[in-house]
Amino acid sequence: MVEVRKLGLDGVFEIRVAKFEDPRGFLSETWNAGKLADVGIAIDFVQDNQSLSRQRGVVRGLHYQAPPFAQDKLVRVLRGSIFDVAVDIRKGSPSFGDWVGLTLSDKEWNQILVPKGFAHGFVTLEPDTEVAYKVSAPYSQSHDRSIRFDDPDIGAEWPVTAADMILSAKDAAAPLLTEVETGFVYP
Repeated sequence: MVEVRKLGLDGVFEIRVAKFEDPRGFLSETWNAGKLADVGIAIDFVQDNQSLSRQRGVVRGLHYQAPPFAQDKLVRVLRGSIFDVAVDIRKGSPSFGDWVGLTLSDKEWNQILVPKGFAHGFVTLEPDTEVAYKVSAPYSQSHDRSIRFDDPDIGAEWPVTAADMILSAKDAAAPLLTEVETGFVYP
């Protein structure tokens, strides 16, 4: 069983998959290309990434890779919880600069699909949170880009106060959306 729910921005979805539990534990197909192709999602993932954030309030993002190394991302939480944000960065899009947010957790067993043309980031909601995500293009340092998580023109409503957030130097110095050429153009 696969449930797919649109999140209000073109191509951004919440995905829920079945979790089969018994006294030994559980089994879950977190990605099944055939089942998702049946509902119109066809992506070839090439790399899996995993992060551990030791503290509540760790911000990772807003990140994206510029073309030709643009990435679709399928994000899920292995342990803990995050508030995940996707921002439309496609020039000319009717929803350019708009964002959606979704809480992902190991308890909810939900995922978010963030397509190419969207910046992505999250903040941890509890300590020792582990996040796993699939990407459709390999990491390219020369195409790696960031946008300020607190860009006032985007206006993402993070559930952790700025004073309680922990950022990398790269994310703290990220430019505003109006200061970057993303490389994405709405069709």
